[in-house]
Amino acid sequence: MPVLVLMPVRILGGPAAAQEVWPLQERAVAFDDTSAGVPVDYVPLARASRPWRLCVLYPHLKDAYWLSVNYGMVVEARKLGVAFDVFEAGGYPNLSRQIEQLQGCASDAFDAVILGAVSYDGLTPTVAAIAAKKPVIASVNDIDDTGITAKASVPWREMGAAAGRVISARHPKGSTPVRIAWFPGPKGAGWVRFVEEGFRAEIAQSSAQIVATRFGDTGLEQQVLLVEDVLDEVPQIDYLVGSGPMAEAAVSILRARGLSDSVQVVSTYMSHAVYRGIKRGRILAAPTDFAALQGKLSVEMAVRALEGSLTVRHAGPAIVVVDAATIDRIGAEGSLAPASFAPIFSQPAGR
Repeated sequence: MPVLVLMPVRILGGPAAAQEVWPLQERAVAFDDTSAGVPVDYVPLARASRPWRLCVLYPHLKDAYWLSVNYGMVVEARKLGVAFDVFEAGGYPNLSRQIEQLQGCASDAFDAVILGAVSYDGLTPTVAAIAAKKPVIASVNDIDDTGITAKASVPWREMGAAAGRVISARHPKGSTPVRIAWFPGPKGAGWVRFVEEGFRAEIAQSSAQIVATRFGDTGLEQQVLLVEDVLDEVPQIDYLVGSGPMAEAAVSILRARGLSDSVQVVSTYMSHAVYRGIKRGRILAAPTDFAALQGKLSVEMAVRALEGSLTVRHAGPAIVVVDAATIDRIGAEGSLAPASFAPIFSQPAGR
């Protein structure tokens, strides 16, 4: 997503945390992803006023993306001196399980909720009920804004468009047509609808044609099955485009089939495997929304909401496309957890 360099930059925060600054884009209209992104040099808190306890919900921890979100939350919680417990739904089809987990967040044991939702509007009544008692911060995935206190996220429509631009730049309208197999992610997940809109709108400006579409959960095993199905059933594929686990699966499958030189891979977001794939020339490109930084921001927003200092209600990092030309300059910091990081489900306060 282009940085709006002509717009004034706001500097937020206090002198106690002046040594740390996060470059973010605040939405001009909170909870409206179509509104302009205003560059913000965001200065986070140095320490929470008390050891708050946060209830954190993830769709799953089956891929490195949410592992990186978890890492960012751990780093920020330790810095601020707050605690959290993580509950993961096990996948995007498990709406009823996440509703039960969200209802558990209503307990007096938790001061605020950070919600990585499995559904755009399936959680709305539960969110509204809980928001009457405590702050609810939407993290990463888009969600109906009823009851939401703040959002730490990027416009997923732009993530899809950024992936589409990788292809449209290579194959402008009027050039030789190319054929795309498209793997948006889990049908019904809030972010998938917007990724679809952005990608298809951008591809419409090119010579590329989407000749196969496969929805599915973002677990690696499911994505392996989907990629193999397309390659078995659909002739003459030029590009495989989709989620991080799809791109990871595609690299191995294409190598095994001897297709690495004839079929290109583009991911709609960054993961460890996607990063390695770009570095090794096996994946063409991927936009990054700096998942680890979004995790940090989610915790920061929750603490500010509890302490009455929340002024930015909707922000996230600027989206950047990573490819062979930019990967060394951009690096993995802010996007990915360290390779040695294992998920942490319960973070005590003060550590």
